[in-house]
Amino acid sequence: MAEHLQPPQAQDHQPGSEKEMAPRPDYIPRHPGADKLAGKVALITGGDSGIGRAVAVAMAREGANIAFVYLDETEDAAETEKLIAEEGREAISFAGDIGDEAFCKEVVAKTVERFRTLDILVNNAAEQHEVADLTELTAEQLERTFRTNVFGYFFMTKAALPHLGEGAAIVNTTSITAYNGHQTLLDYSATRGAIVSFTRSLSQRLMERGIRVNAVAPGPIWTPLIPASFKPEKVAEHGASAPMERPGQPNEVAPCYVFLASDDASYMSGQVLHPNGGSIVGS
Repeated sequence: MAEHLQPPQAQDHQPGSEKEMAPRPDYIPRHPGADKLAGKVALITGGDSGIGRAVAVAMAREGANIAFVYLDETEDAAETEKLIAEEGREAISFAGDIGDEAFCKEVVAKTVERFRTLDILVNNAAEQHEVADLTELTAEQLERTFRTNVFGYFFMTKAALPHLGEGAAIVNTTSITAYNGHQTLLDYSATRGAIVSFTRSLSQRLMERGIRVNAVAPGPIWTPLIPASFKPEKVAEHGASAPMERPGQPNEVAPCYVFLASDDASYMSGQVLHPNGGSIVGS
């Protein structure tokens, strides 16, 4: 099934730019909206590209206004804002580092100031860096990966909680690597495992407030993080090991987030969905 894989390519800056990918990922929702999120406001980290962009567009199609955060990919962010507007919804974006708690507080405050409410938080932004051996993993990289992938989720959730009421939803992005591991993504895999535990623990803590907390654990998905993380020859093999023998597209993952954020998932909290191309993973 090599025809379903992607050509070799590379980018030299994390988390990567969607406009530089060839072919571009599929992010447009496959079906008409059904107003599942009508009147809601969603805040999405890493919403400029990849899975985050697909989630932003899908939630906009379902009726939500969107605030999203990105690091420094201004062209991707502008395109995402345009896509949200084409769905008839409003968008606001923020450039900055979610590893900075003050920035997270500012994002939430400005989102609530603009839209007067906050109903959905999607913690999605992440970074990953290959190392061939644990001895090559520097303290700086370890701290940086955890600051983005774990601290950032804590900071944004902490800032959002005072504004989330009964019926609100938090959806965290984890990864198949939290369950299966990854021999060259040691620190990244550890952060994704931490987010599974964070999701389960926070779900228990917020149950009495009527706030649901769930997660999505994607498998190999065609996003800018892939050419920004791996060598070209490895990019060309991305997804080949999945049972479906191909990488997934962001619009094949986004419906999981819409479902978990909507009333369709009203009896689900502390759970993880697995759009991963058919891999069977433990609970």
